[in-house]
Amino acid sequence: MPKIVGVIGGGRMGAGIAQVFAVAGACVTIVERDPAAGAAALERVGTGVRRAAERGKLAGDAAQVLDRVGLAGEVADLPAADLIVEAVPEDAALKIRVLAAAEAVAGEHTVLATNTSSLSIAGLAEGLRRPAALIGMHFFNPVPASDLVEIVVGPQTADAVRDAAHSWALGLGKTAILVRDSPGFATSRLGVLLGLEAIRMLEEGVADAESIDRAMELGYRHPMGPLRSTDLVGLDVRLAIAEHLHRELGERFAPPQLLRDKVARGELGRKTGQGFHTWEVNR
Repeated sequence: MPKIVGVIGGGRMGAGIAQVFAVAGACVTIVERDPAAGAAALERVGTGVRRAAERGKLAGDAAQVLDRVGLAGEVADLPAADLIVEAVPEDAALKIRVLAAAEAVAGEHTVLATNTSSLSIAGLAEGLRRPAALIGMHFFNPVPASDLVEIVVGPQTADAVRDAAHSWALGLGKTAILVRDSPGFATSRLGVLLGLEAIRMLEEGVADAESIDRAMELGYRHPMGPLRSTDLVGLDVRLAIAEHLHRELGERFAPPQLLRDKVARGELGRKTGQGFHTWEVNR
């Protein structure tokens, strides 16, 4: 495992990534410019670690794990790290800026990872001096409970970087799959397509949201239906991915109007309490 890890972005995904690396023994620094967002990120990690301990799923001491998690206000304040993971919103321009800032403080052997779920690794690497150091490490929400990490290998990603990322994912207790850099990779391409069709079915009145989800959970043994999954990911995130795949792969990924309307109303899923289902808001 990497001894020192930087995680840029302390939202649900970033906090989850920080948690799993800290539990595995790494010293982790989360970067959040806004002090309130930083405090919220540390609280997310703390809550996750304490809940794991309560359920008997934490091998070590919760306080010792949390002692390994720190906060920085700027990327430039990161300590020398073995791995820096970018976990900011799914906006290509933002990710390119963040990765360039990370590269500026990275050492010669630092691996740069992006948690993008759909954006081109090659495209994100265009602004880097060392594109061979960049790889996709696509974690899934909630990170501590999810079994999968999708390792996305860009056309310039070094073999040693690929092997390190794969090894680290296994060290976290995850199953790692290797995929080639392609729009939507393997998981988002399939998951978004299913989710969009479920939204169209709801839009057309084929069935209600609960019935559509139960059909896939019971009929096809999906652990979570496509509409509930969309709520968990965030309707705004799913819309952004769908728009990207629509541009790259054509009309089959065109976002339904119902999805656009819900995002415009601020019905973003679990994080706002309302999406295709109603949720208890827990920030």
